[in-house]
Amino acid sequence: MSPDFYFALTLFVRMAVTAAFLIAATVTAERAGPLIGGLVATLPISAGPIYIFLAIDHGAHFVGQSALGSMITNAFNIAFAVVYCLLAQKRSLVVSLVGAFALWAVLTWIVNQVHPGLWGAIAINVVALAGGLWLVSSLRHVQFPRMRTYWYDYVLRATMVAVLVGIVVTLSHHIGATASGNLAVFPIVLTSIIIILHPRVGGPATAAVMSNAVVGLGGFAVAMLVLHLVADALGSVWSLLLTLAISVGFNLLIFYAQRRMKTA
Repeated sequence: MSPDFYFALTLFVRMAVTAAFLIAATVTAERAGPLIGGLVATLPISAGPIYIFLAIDHGAHFVGQSALGSMITNAFNIAFAVVYCLLAQKRSLVVSLVGAFALWAVLTWIVNQVHPGLWGAIAINVVALAGGLWLVSSLRHVQFPRMRTYWYDYVLRATMVAVLVGIVVTLSHHIGATASGNLAVFPIVLTSIIIILHPRVGGPATAAVMSNAVVGLGGFAVAMLVLHLVADALGSVWSLLLTLAISVGFNLLIFYAQRRMKTA
């Protein structure tokens, strides 16, 4: 088997596996309501498999450095979700999504000129999370109507995330760890959920999902911080397992805290 054919085959398998995982997770999110939907959307649905592939191809040190890039981009994803939520209250899908991506792109460009280190990444996430929670706190509790999912919805999300996996895995050999980490958490899952939900349930209901996603992105930032700090010491397997446990555990705590507040 030629090296090029082997690379193409393994890349296809990686893209297919990640796409299948994304479909299962996002279907669950859409059928479980805004709180669970937002929290599931911020689990490492697409980033998790990408990091596994980066670990296989490059090792633990590369993964740890990539996590710093992902942590920085996570703050921009919070801003992305917040801007969408605010615009979606009265604006169309196109206007809301374009506005969210415009801010995401501007923030990415600005920070890429500065190259913040670890403390800069932490500060950006703290500011984004604090401001984001304040801005969307009143938007999380909107009644979410029942909706029907169509076959082409699955094709859309599978294609979007598969392309992202292919780009990151292929370019990781050329663009380095930090840029690979930036791309690994491109808001592909949030975008696919918005594109599918907004035309069917409306902007405010979709914004309720994204508002809860802002909370979950705080946990994802913590998970990426831990991955950056422990990857070299623990190795790829244990550091990635710990990162997954932190992300899932944080979202479970948020879920049970929200449930207790409702029943109190």
